[in-house]
Amino acid sequence: MKFFIDTADIDDIRDLASTGLLDGVTTNPSLIKKAGKDFIPLIAEICDVVDGPVSAEVAATDFDTMLKEAHKLRAIADNVAVKVPLTPDGLKVCKSLSDEGTQVNVTLCFSAAQAILAAKAGAAFISPFVGRLDDIGADGMHLIAEICTIYDNYPDFDTEVLVASIRSPMHIVEAAKMGAHVITSPPDVIRKLYSHPLTDKGLAAFVEDWAKTGQSIL
Repeated sequence: MKFFIDTADIDDIRDLASTGLLDGVTTNPSLIKKAGKDFIPLIAEICDVVDGPVSAEVAATDFDTMLKEAHKLRAIADNVAVKVPLTPDGLKVCKSLSDEGTQVNVTLCFSAAQAILAAKAGAAFISPFVGRLDDIGADGMHLIAEICTIYDNYPDFDTEVLVASIRSPMHIVEAAKMGAHVITSPPDVIRKLYSHPLTDKGLAAFVEDWAKTGQSIL
């Protein structure tokens, strides 16, 4: 499974990239707003830090303008993945870009039917939003299972399932059990993966016992 982080905070990106566990970054207009920096230079900076795909989202909603924006975004760096909404015009842009060899992340997916369309359009990634489905009383992880099953039925589909709107470590674990290719998570949820009370308790005991030996390795 690939680990992407869903943020435009360059400090968090640098910190998690230093672990060697980071495979990519996803951004969106809301995250750019939160970062408070100019969009194009920020994406360029992120692409310098991360070798893997960096999703940069178009702002327009009509085909012609989205395509123009996409061409500008993909020129920022070789590892930019253009992010488009799962709309008729968005999928037309996806098809055009994917035919040209550009990675496309199709976002705001909430059904298996939409995921099939994205794969047909040549998307590199489909982003189903599990947390937002959970928020309205639906089962977000059931959607991931459905999409993974459908994609596995068709080896010609190259689209990777990118689990988005993650709210907890269990979303990540369940996505891995289902065979999802990628998760994109807020940095704080990634960091929670390290935590377990028995790890903390065991380490504290080892440190205490070692101190009692009076020895030093160095």
